[in-house]
Amino acid sequence: MVSVLLVFIVMAGFILYFINTLTFTLCTTREMSEEKQASVFRTINILITILLVSSYIEILFSS
Repeated sequence: MVSVLLVFIVMAGFILYFINTLTFTLCTTREMSEEKQASVFRTINILITILLVSSYIEILFSS
């Protein structure tokens, strides 16, 4: 159980880093303003975090 949590945390960190890198590339390509970039980053990070938490809960209850 602890190993599943550890692997999930590592993978979640990698996913968040990768998504943030892609978001930064999108913002620089679209030449968004700083205010718009902050809103985009906040929205995407919240949605990805919700997705990761729900995935962990699904894994937790399926095993």
